[in-house]
Formats: sequence, C-alpha cells, structure tokens
Amino acid sequence: MVTPLLDLNLLHSFVSVVDAGGFTRASARVHRSQSTVSQQIRRLEEDIGRPLLNRDSKRLELTDEGERLLSYARRMLALASEARDVVTRTENHGAVRLGVTEDFGAHHLVKLLATFGRAHPGLRLDVRCGVSIDLLGDLAAGELDLAIIKRDVGSNGGISSWPERLSWVASAKQRIELDRDPVPLAVFGQGCLYRNRAIHALESARRAWRIAYTSPNLAGIQAAVSVGLGISILPDIAVLATHRVLQRHDGFPPVANTELALLMADDASASTRSLSEVLAKFCSAVTGREAARAVG
Repeated sequence: MVTPLLDLNLLHSFVSVVDAGGFTRASARVHRSQSTVSQQIRRLEEDIGRPLLNRDSKRLELTDEGERLLSYARRMLALASEARDVVTRTENHGAVRLGVTEDFGAHHLVKLLATFGRAHPGLRLDVRCGVSIDLLGDLAAGELDLAIIKRDVGSNGGISSWPERLSWVASAKQRIELDRDPVPLAVFGQGCLYRNRAIHALESARRAWRIAYTSPNLAGIQAAVSVGLGISILPDIAVLATHRVLQRHDGFPPVANTELALLMADDASASTRSLSEVLAKFCSAVTGREAARAVG
C-alpha cells in the first residue's frame, strides 16, 4: 500500500487551527469557512490514519500524534515557502551582464555592485572589465545588458554621459628626461582610447615615442608611471599621489578630453533598468567630486 503524500493545504489548515486555538479563528486566517477547515482536518487525519485533535475536550487539545506532526508540518510549510520565494525571486530578477572599463570599474564600482547584489539576492550579476571598443561590440552583439565606456565628447546614444578630463602623468619621484625622444609610454593594449590619444598627440607634435610598458589593467599602468618606466595619459580619477601631472611647459601637447557614458540594451529587463538608475547616480556623484577637486 502506497502512503499518500501530505497535502500542504491541509497542513496549513492544521497549523492554523492550532495557532488560532480553534476552528472559528483559524477559518478567518486561511480565508475558508469553518466547515471547510473542519473537513480539511478530517481529511488530514484520514491520510495520517490517526486522530490529531482531541474533540472530547472543551478546549482545543492535540493528541500525541498531533503533537508529533505539528513540528514537521511547520518545517514543511517553511521549506515550501522558502522554495517558492527563491524560485520566484530568480525568475523576477534573472541576470544582469555589465561591462565596465577597467580604470573606472576596478576602484569605484566594486563596493557599489556588492551592495546592490546584497540588496537583490535573487539577481545574478555578471561583471566584466575591458576596453571600450570591446565592450561596445559585446553590447551590440547582445552579450551585455549595460556598459560603462569611455568615448569622444559629444558622441550620440546612451542613457547619460559625464565629462572626463585627461592629463599627461609622470612619476613624482623618479626623473624622466621629458624633452628626450623617443618618449617612453605606459599604456593599455590596442584599442584603448587613452593610448590612441597619447600616440596621436605626440605624432601631431612630431615627437617620437615607444611603448615601454603595456598592461591590461589600471594598477599596472599606475605602478609603471610611479616608478618611472614611462609616462601615460590618465583621467583625473586615476591619478595617484605618486604621479606628477605634466603641464604645457613640460613640453607635452594637450589632449582632447573624453567622456564617461552609460549605455543600455534596447530590450533591457526591469532589473537592468534598476541597476542603470543606481549607476547613473553614482557616476554623477563621482565625476562631480573630481570636477570640484580639479577646480579647487
């Protein structure tokens, strides 16, 4: 003989009767009539094959079997509720794929994203860092939902954009002969907007250059500049205390500024849009602080 599975609805009514202290109050809790609740308890007793309530008593009392079932019933209902919440939450939030330029994401977004992830436990964040040209390609190919990139000032498209000032930087302690060619450069890999600007500016000034150090990440570029391996072009937010910002009298031509832009896929989910709003506020705050520091 196959033992029937316990019906969660019947268990819910059973726990409600016990917690409410009677059928009348329990019926209000489960939004059913008193007679329906009573029938559900009898069905549960039939499934168990044992009486669960002592109906001879003037007040509600559990039988020994009812006492034993009660703790299991609570655990089963709690587990069912947890399972439903997890599955539903995952379906609602899904995943958000975010692409960020390495120099901005590595030092400014990690804490924000961690906080956002904790506030949305059903959401899976997939964050990747890269150069802007690659992130743009991934967004166009449908491999990203959001992207924070660097681009030329005044470019079209995107949710928001923020100005970004660029500067030539050298080591603050290690001397480099700035007027001697070829100029040693510490740069990101091919396709980087800063690298292209540095090379274009030097060639426009008819100065020779060489790649002295290449790194895929900001920390490598910053370290190379700090110890005097080369000079570089960096945004204000990436300039360290161990760097010296070069001025026009140092012999380096000015470079055109860039802008930080937040882009989003056309078919963005609600979770993606929610994250985009948080990122937009954050980027406005960060670039605003850097602008104020530059003016000061």
